[in-house]
Amino acid sequence: MIQMRYVCCVLLVAALGSMSFRAKAYTERNMLQKMADEATLKDMLVLKQAWVPYPAYTDRAAWDSLTGSNKQYLIEAGEKLLNYKWQLTPATAYLEFERAGNRKIMEESYMANRQALNTLMLAELAEGKGRFIDQLLDGAYMSCEMTSWVQSAHLSRQSSKRSFPDFREHIIDLGSGGYGALMAWVHYFFRAPFDKINPVVSLQMRKVIKERVLDPYMNDDKMWWMAFDRKPGGIINNWNPWCNSNALQCFLLLEDDKDRLAEAVYRSMKSVDKFINYVKADGACEEGTSYWGHAAGKLYDYLQILSDGTGGKISLFHEPMIRRMGEYISRSYVGNGWVVNFADASARGGGDAMLIYRFGKAVNSDEMMGFAAYLLKDKKPYVIMGNDAFRSLQSLLFGHELSEAIPKHDVPDVTWYPETEFCHMKNKSGMFVAAKGGFNNESHNHNDAGTFSLYVNTIPVLIDAGVGTYTRKTFSGERYTIWTMQSNYHNLPMINDVPQKFGQNYKAANTVCNEKKRIFSTDIAAAYPAEAKVKSWKRSYSLESRKLKITDDYTLTECVAPNRVNFLTWGNVTFPSAGKIHVEVQGQKVELLYPVRFKADLETIELDDPRLSNVWGKKIYRIVLKDEKQEMTGIYTFTVKLL
Repeated sequence: MIQMRYVCCVLLVAALGSMSFRAKAYTERNMLQKMADEATLKDMLVLKQAWVPYPAYTDRAAWDSLTGSNKQYLIEAGEKLLNYKWQLTPATAYLEFERAGNRKIMEESYMANRQALNTLMLAELAEGKGRFIDQLLDGAYMSCEMTSWVQSAHLSRQSSKRSFPDFREHIIDLGSGGYGALMAWVHYFFRAPFDKINPVVSLQMRKVIKERVLDPYMNDDKMWWMAFDRKPGGIINNWNPWCNSNALQCFLLLEDDKDRLAEAVYRSMKSVDKFINYVKADGACEEGTSYWGHAAGKLYDYLQILSDGTGGKISLFHEPMIRRMGEYISRSYVGNGWVVNFADASARGGGDAMLIYRFGKAVNSDEMMGFAAYLLKDKKPYVIMGNDAFRSLQSLLFGHELSEAIPKHDVPDVTWYPETEFCHMKNKSGMFVAAKGGFNNESHNHNDAGTFSLYVNTIPVLIDAGVGTYTRKTFSGERYTIWTMQSNYHNLPMINDVPQKFGQNYKAANTVCNEKKRIFSTDIAAAYPAEAKVKSWKRSYSLESRKLKITDDYTLTECVAPNRVNFLTWGNVTFPSAGKIHVEVQGQKVELLYPVRFKADLETIELDDPRLSNVWGKKIYRIVLKDEKQEMTGIYTFTVKLL
């Protein structure tokens, strides 16, 4: 969600089957700009909001049809907010981020107001009797009176570098863009009833959206997420499509001048092309599965809005890469709410079924549409009631279709992402392995090149802990003091007792996947700093019928300390005899076999962060295998067998 201020420049070594190639970190595809230049775009634009796919507020029959069985639900949600007290976010709440690193203090009231405004909008659209207009008016007025819509954690991008909003400077972040888009929709639907009360409110809404979104969007090339000022190797992450989709809504809903609108829309196309250029052609989400909805999902939102705004004339939904980006979410779902969770992602999730269905329909993916229905598990489609106005409205458009889709989760036994270097493998015995190569400067990076997770009958057994609650430290120079970010808290070796290091040059090499044999391998030596004294360390994962074999084939330049190999789990761990460890998690039992030359220890990691404990419970465990011998070359073999 937050862009890390680091620089990366990397050429990944990837392979497809037996063919190796050099994967480019940034490829000048420029898919959107190839579809139209600014002059051509001008004639494609659908003006004066005629592109909007939702009924006018006054068309009650159309809204009754659109809301259907959700009508009463939406009205009741709004009724709970008829006496909602719009919350003030005090100065000290903003300052708390720089004083104590706490961002939630500011965000709680801020997000509550945004969600209330969106819910009241949906309620009034559903009922149409004017009962919610005064509350909407209060919410819109209060929002205009705020100094800034930017979240405290992102305000340091102001010239002042402080977490306190500076009225002299407006920047666009995830918060201000989303707030602007929501206000633009409220203005679009309710301008007429607002004007009957006092036209000043609608005028003020337009003025504030212009000052906080439209003007900075057009005039500031330095906003990092637009990527116009990106240096070679610089990271481009989910902020790009997320902020661009919000800005595009604001322009299409408020700007009626054809020339100015064409300039703004084309500017967005150039910016989003930067994101598409950055993403690997294999479509994997390097930020982690939890970020799929914010990265690929927000790209879909942007592309859908752009397609609507041009009458379908500018669309990338036919591009295989866009489809692969969409299907990453279904390929990363293990089952029963568990997902592959590299980087800053939780092991719990699955995704937004409404979003997945819409994306799947757009790219003609039966896999995604079936998976969306599968996620509902016999529940009826829902209306998204968060603070994202576009996704709420879109969920009304597609709910009936989703209710008729056939549920299925049917994906290949092996999915190999050769450029991002992710590999998912499963066998007929219920074992699912997710492994990665990559490099240690990916967006939302953890130092985890070469790591893996093992699931048995959908239950994670050998795990990636994920990430804790975001604080000031999370996206700062102190990031890698956090244990969840460190390689020694992943299923990886400490070479000469040294963990991996962060940076663009610390990466896996010669990463290959033999899909037929279900073998993944990568040399992780270069992911470690010089003090690790390692020349090569080839780690491989071989998935067989009832076991996973893990092999470390290494060569050191010097022996200075014992090697250690770590495995994380959250189950019951016992040591029946030398060379054997038993792990049981929720009825799933495995035996970890290791060379008897290793000394085995078990460490308990207490989880006091709710973002972690809500997934794993109060504690997880690190199995530490310490090599009692020190040798310059060797081969370690670890086998995980089903019991």
